[in-house]
This record gives sequence, C-alpha cells and structure tokens, in this order.
Amino acid sequence: MRRYTVLFLTAFVFVLSAIAGISYRAGADERVSEVELSAYTTLPAETVTILAEAYEKENHVRINFVPLPSKDLIQKTKNDAVSDPTVVDTVDLILAESAVLNSLAEQNLLIPYTSENIDAVKNNFKDKHDRWTGVWYDPIIFCTNKDFLGKLKEIPDTWTALASFRGVRIGITDFIAADAASNLMFQMIANLGEVETYKILRGLHPKVVQYTKFLSNPVRQAGMGETDISIAVESETIRYMQEGYPLKIIYPADGTAYILTGVALSDKNSAKSAEAKKFADWLLSDNAQLALQSNGFYFISTNPNTLAYKSFAGKNLVLFQNAPAFNEQQRYNFLDRWAKHVRFRD
Repeated sequence: MRRYTVLFLTAFVFVLSAIAGISYRAGADERVSEVELSAYTTLPAETVTILAEAYEKENHVRINFVPLPSKDLIQKTKNDAVSDPTVVDTVDLILAESAVLNSLAEQNLLIPYTSENIDAVKNNFKDKHDRWTGVWYDPIIFCTNKDFLGKLKEIPDTWTALASFRGVRIGITDFIAADAASNLMFQMIANLGEVETYKILRGLHPKVVQYTKFLSNPVRQAGMGETDISIAVESETIRYMQEGYPLKIIYPADGTAYILTGVALSDKNSAKSAEAKKFADWLLSDNAQLALQSNGFYFISTNPNTLAYKSFAGKNLVLFQNAPAFNEQQRYNFLDRWAKHVRFRD
C-alpha cells in the first residue's frame, strides 16, 4: 500500500493544563489597563476578541481591534500613512492574511522588526526584510469520514489520486464564495502549474456533492456521512473532531495550500512601538495558542520553539512553497475559467 499520512487527533491539541508556567491567569488580576493599542485586522471579530481579552488579562494592555475587509484595511493603512498623527489617531499593529501584509510591505507601509521569537520562524513564513511575520497557519487537508476510510484498501493521498479516485463523494467550498477556497486554486496553479491544476479540478468536479458557501460545511458533511472526503481547512476539521464527529485527516503527500496569518507594525507606529512589539512577540507564544485552543480555534504555530508546535502530530506535512504572485486581473481570469469550464460546464 502506498504510504500516506493520516492524523489522529491525539497530539495536536496539546494538554494545556499540564504545560508548566503557561497561564494567562484569567481573572487573577483586576488592575486597570493603562496602555491601549489599536490594530487593524482581517480576522473575524470572535477570534481577535479572544486574543485581546487574553493579552489584557496577562499584560494589562488593551488591544482595540478594528476588523476590516482586505481592501479596506489596505486603504485605511495608506490613509494613515499620509495623515497627521497629531490630528488623526493611527493604527499600531496589523494582524491579517499574508497577502494583505505583502501588499502593505510593497508599499513601504510597515516597520521592519525582529526578535528572538521572530528569528526562529522559517523564512517561508515571513517577509525577507522582516516587515511582517506569520504567527500561525491553517493548511488545506482531506477531511475523511472514518467509516469510509476503514473500508479502503488504498487511500487517495494526493490531489491527482483524489481526482481520479472512483466511487467517492467529495465536499468542497465554492472557490468564488470564499477567499480561503480560491486561495487553494491559486496556490495549486503557482506550484503545480495551470494545466495540471485544471486537470485535477475537472477530475474532482463530477464527484462533488455540493459546492458550499462556508468553510465549515464540507467538514460537517463528512462528519455526517453526506460526503466521504471533504477538502477543508484543518482548523474546522479539528473543531468538529473535538465535538465527537467521526473524522480523520489526510495530508496531501504532494503538497497543499495553507492560509497564513501574520502580524506587522504600522509605519506610523512610534510612541507605542515597544508595547506593539511585545504583543507581536506574544502572538508567537504558547499563551496565544492556549487562548485560541481553549476557545475552539486550532491553528499551527509558526514558532518551532513553542510546545504547541512541538506537540503537532503532522510533522511531515508538505506545504506548497511557491506563493501566488498573481495580480487581481489574473486571479479573476483563473476563477472565470474555472467557473466556465469546470463549475458550470454543460
């Protein structure tokens, strides 16, 4: 049987209560936070609220997050760069997807910053000039129904194998409905080539039960036995596994896409620079992972020195190495071609 990687849940969700010295001491200290930082983010309000509350309890520094769509975040940061800081309050930090941070870095809107934690992060997870650093990532995986997996003699553990596998029902999020889904296609094209990517997508299409609008639905479908294998983000899969759904994770042996979240300091950051740097470092700590996992968010830390990373079971996870460098028009053309020749092909 061909070698493959199936993740059992055991080691990924590390035993938080047993980690010596790691606690954000929720409610242990009621001192008023004297320092406040402002941050733009593309993350959901639920996620950043968890981080802000945990950090404030531990460090007595309040983080005021402003959730924004990617384009709005970029524009507001550009506006801040030309504003008078004595008149207009400007942002201290940015927590966003790597594509957004790359755009800001290219426009010289970020301050280079490094530290011991940042230095430990692999180069493919950060800007080469230290203008932003990835703090965690969420890979795309094959979320497999456990009963279906148990019946197989050979497991489809590559994109090509899944596309040509017979008798399988597949769940996937519509590429047009979610950026995380379309990012999969763009990363596949950047790493596998356009011809091979569309060949794989055409092979998957007849097996797709439903193109869903939300990232969580393919996972639910696999857990309920409505699909056999779903193409999904790992964080949602683990959340459902924690809730008792009969799922297992297969990592594509030929590489996979991932969503990278990073942090950066704004170019107008000055008076609160020291505090902003401390928060950026904290995002690379076990305490940040503790706060997230305690609330059902399971991402992979980019800091190999954390216990969260060391306990991760998928050490042989293969990630695509080439980041998509496509402009907006190229991305539109890729999606349009997929829609016309795969999704809605007669």
